[in-house]
Parts: sequence; C-alpha cells; structure tokens
Amino acid sequence: MPSPRQTLITLFAGLLLLSSMEASAAGKCDRLVVTGSPDAPPYLWRDPQDPAHLMGANADLLKEAAAQMGVKVELLYGGKRSQALEEVRTGRMDLLADTPLNNNELESLDFIHPPIAQNEIMVWTRVGHAQPFNSLAELHGHPGAISEKTRITPGFDNAIKEHLTLEKQPNLTQAFQKLMLGQVEFVLAGRYAGMALVQTLAMAKDLQSQPLPLDRPGLYLALSFNSACNDPWLRGQLAKKMTELAASGRSSEAIAHNLELWKAQLQQPTSAIKQ
Repeated sequence: MPSPRQTLITLFAGLLLLSSMEASAAGKCDRLVVTGSPDAPPYLWRDPQDPAHLMGANADLLKEAAAQMGVKVELLYGGKRSQALEEVRTGRMDLLADTPLNNNELESLDFIHPPIAQNEIMVWTRVGHAQPFNSLAELHGHPGAISEKTRITPGFDNAIKEHLTLEKQPNLTQAFQKLMLGQVEFVLAGRYAGMALVQTLAMAKDLQSQPLPLDRPGLYLALSFNSACNDPWLRGQLAKKMTELAASGRSSEAIAHNLELWKAQLQQPTSAIKQ
C-alpha cells in the first residue's frame, strides 16, 4: 500500500497534468480568422472605411463572445459569398460568421448551435394593397421578386420554386423599384434589410411589410474541419456563448445598432454599398 506521502505526490502530479491539458486545450487557438457574406447587412457587410474587413451585428456579437473566451477575432473580407465559403472550407480561414444551415456543407463544416442570429423573410407590398399576402398559398399566381442575395431556408426555397413565380433581381434596390413601378405585386426580403432600404430610398410611405414572416433562416457560425482551431474546447465554448446570446436579447440590440449604422452609410453620397 502506498504511503500517504506517495499518494499525495501522485495526486499532485495528476492535478498538474490535468491543468496542463486544460491549458493546452484552451490555448490551442488564440486567434480566429473569420469571414462571411460581404453583402448581408445588418448582420455582416464590407466596411466601407476599411474594405479588407467586415462589420455588422454578427461581427460585434462574435467579437464579444471571443473576448470572453480569451480568443482574438479578425473578420476579413474573403470575396463574395461563394468565395468566402471556399476560404473556410479549405481551412485558409477558420470560421464563417453568418451561414445558413446547409446539409451539403456538413462534410466540411461544424455548425455551432444555436444560430448567432435569425433573419425574418417578409412579404413586402405597396401600401394599400388589398390582397392578403400572409402565406405561400395567397401569393400563388401573383408576380413577385426576390434579390439574389436574400438567403432563405432550403425547405422554403423548394416551396417557392414549386408554387411561386418570382423574378430574381441582382439586389434588393432593384426588386423594390419593380414593386414601386407595379411590375410585380410583392417582394420577398428580410425584415431589417427591407426596413432600412425603404426608409433610405424614401419609399416608407409607399411600401410596407405584411405582418407575418414566411421564413426564419438562422445564421450560424461554422468552423472548418480543416482549421487548426477546430477542437472540442472551442466548439463547446462557442456553443455556450451562442446559447447565452440567445437568452440575453443582446442579438436584437446588435442588430438595431448596426441597422442604424448601415442606414447612415446608405445616406452618404460616397457609399458604394448597394443591396
């Protein structure tokens, strides 16, 4: 039987080893290189004052969470949405900050649950439009438009392809212009992006959103399988922080703040951002 002294030494050595392992796990990644969509305000978009970086609600929320974890974050412009995905898929960048859950990407990305934010896809119409547009069935047979940049859930995408006649426009501005001109009867667009644009383009008296969202795509953090930072500690900590964010209401505050920032940028004559 080991002596009390030997038992104490063994216990102390075990504690040192455990402490070392925990420090190693927590310290494996002290910097995350992050990218995402450069055209998804107020969640994420290219900073007009520093085009090499991204800004937005998701950027703010991720930086706050990472700071509490002791991890530095840099949000870099990685190209358009498909290019940003490829940068993360290959491991050249570590994390996507605003991607919808996509079954096709489960072989290359770890999606962190719950989502960092949720969008609401609304039906936008001209003010005074008499036809109720609160469901896909009510939209059936009526011409509509959607921006190519609007992200929706796969199930909703399949449903609108089967049941609706939608013109895809390069951006939301052009979709709303077609609505203003009466060339379409509705536009499917995010609640906040639509709200900012109708106010900025002086269309608030002419266009409105219907009361019920038709789709609520979540925007997730997604870690690359090929990232050196992808380990159980980091995934667990990110999931914990996203859960705390969902319960705190902080996401809504960040969205509201960045919505105002984006609207201010749109009103600047030199702004090159076009949605």
